[in-house]
Order: sequence, then structure tokens, then C-alpha cells
Amino acid sequence: MASDDGGGPGYVHRGAGGVRRGLVERYEIETFLALAEELHFARTAERLRVTPGRVSQTVKALERRIGGALFERNSRRVALTPVGRQLRDELLPAYRQIQRAISRATAACADFSGVLRVGFTAPWSGDLIVRAAEVFHARHPRCAVELQEVTFHAAIEALRDEDVDLAIAEPPVVEPGIVVGPVVLSERRALVVPAGHFLASQETVSQEDLALLPLVTAAGVSEAWRDAFYPRHTPQGRPITYGPAAVGWQELLSLVGAGKGATVATVRAGDYHGRPDVIYVPFDSAPAVDYALIWRDTGGPPGVRALIDTVLELTSRRPDAPA
Repeated sequence: MASDDGGGPGYVHRGAGGVRRGLVERYEIETFLALAEELHFARTAERLRVTPGRVSQTVKALERRIGGALFERNSRRVALTPVGRQLRDELLPAYRQIQRAISRATAACADFSGVLRVGFTAPWSGDLIVRAAEVFHARHPRCAVELQEVTFHAAIEALRDEDVDLAIAEPPVVEPGIVVGPVVLSERRALVVPAGHFLASQETVSQEDLALLPLVTAAGVSEAWRDAFYPRHTPQGRPITYGPAAVGWQELLSLVGAGKGATVATVRAGDYHGRPDVIYVPFDSAPAVDYALIWRDTGGPPGVRALIDTVLELTSRRPDAPA
């Protein structure tokens, strides 16, 4: 219980104007950081498994402790105030370091056994998992890591059906019960064109060139993912047409090689999937293709957190992961 006598960890005092200030509780920090990321009370509540009212009450209590507003909120949007942004930027590294230290201590004491199954959508992600699995297995010799190459849509289904415990795939992912964690790899985006097309001789292409030939798309992906990789319009508003869709990567390349259109991939894909009938042309200015750790919101079997931390060690990332 808090007291005003200056002794013990519950010490509080009265700041300027009689505002009661003191040590911030862990749940207040977690609620603030979650809302700072989501900028949406309902999603934050779902993530923290509390009610939106509880989120609102916790934020208001924290703002009273701080002495000012951390969020600007109305019926249409939630945004951080300048003080809120400063607090987030200064709190987040320390919070993640604490989480990492606790998870490492927990992992060091754990005796994991069994098999962890990891899905990946790109060979360079598979390479990362192989390296992480070697480090992980040295620390936990009774637990093995199995790799499974999957398409994006199959990766999400495999997570949902518990056929894999962790995946590295391309965001965005908007699926109930699925958590998108940190980005662990980023690759330069490329347009894959038929070898005989005039764009194949260019050093780079622009996003406006997406309107020059149909886009061969991946079948079964979400609308959000399709919009991110296969937009309907160029940045200047020129319409982009869709060609045929393919379920697998090799089928997609075959369609491009046959002159049915172009598709969006990464420059690095050309190192792994080179063919004489297609050319990978880098974009001169386009967002990178990110690859993120993805898991079920239930956390998965014992050892998943330790494996996530191992991947993050190899990529020098510091994000949140399931406890």
C-alpha cells in the first residue's frame, strides 16, 4: 500500500498543484505502450484481454500521475501528444530490455523438449531460421526445430491450425488470433518481368511502371496483403490491371515467363529463383519488403519465446514477443 512517509517502494508524494505523483505500475506502462502502438482502444483492450473501459481508466490514471495528456482522442482517432511520444520513445527500449532479460532468465532455467515447427515464405528467411535453430538447439538440446516452406496464405492457415508454432512472413496480416511481431528482415523490392519485355533492360523501374503490363498475383491472400503488394493504382493514380493468379511461387514465375504479366518480389529472390525467361528489376523508389515473426496470440508451446529471442539476437532486434 502506498504511503506518504517517504519509506518503501510504495512511496508517493504530492507534486505541483497538489497532484498526486508516484511510481508508475507495470500494468500502466504496458497499457500505455500497447495503446501507443495500436492507437485504438478496442484493439488495445483485445490485445491486453481487458475491457476498453479498463484501458481508458488506466490511461487517465497515468495521465494524472504524469500531470498532462498523453493522447489526443476523439470519436474518430487516437494520437499521441508530444509528451506521449517522448514518453513512448524513452520507455520502450527499457521495457523491451526488461522483457528480454526476464525471458532469457526463464529460458535458461527451462528444460524444453519436443519439436518446434517454423514456417517460412522465402529462402532467406529459412536461412535465418536454420542459424537460429543451431543456436537454440545448443542451448536446449532436448528441443528440435523443424522448418516448413509455405506460401503466405498457407503460413497463416498453418499457424491458425497449429501446424506450425512460429512463422516468418510478409506483413500485413489482419487475422484474429494471430500476432504480428517484429520485422527481422527487409529486402529491396523488385518488379519481375518477362525477359523479352523492354523493362527487362532497365537498371531500375518506377512504381508508375506497374501500369505498363498486368500484374500476376498470388491467389488466396488477404485484401490488405493484396493492396500492399498488388495495388490497383500507381502513386500518380494510373490504373493497374490484374492478370492471372497463381497459388505457388514457381507457378507465378511460369506465368510471368510466358508473358502473362509482371509480378512484385524482391531483388534477392533473383539469387534464389533465377530463370532465363524472367528478369528481376529493382524499383528506384518503393517500400522494402519486410519479413516479420508471426505467432498465435496464445503463445504456442514451451520454447517458442526462447526461439523468438534467439532469432532477435541474430538480427539485433528488440521487440515484444509472447510471454
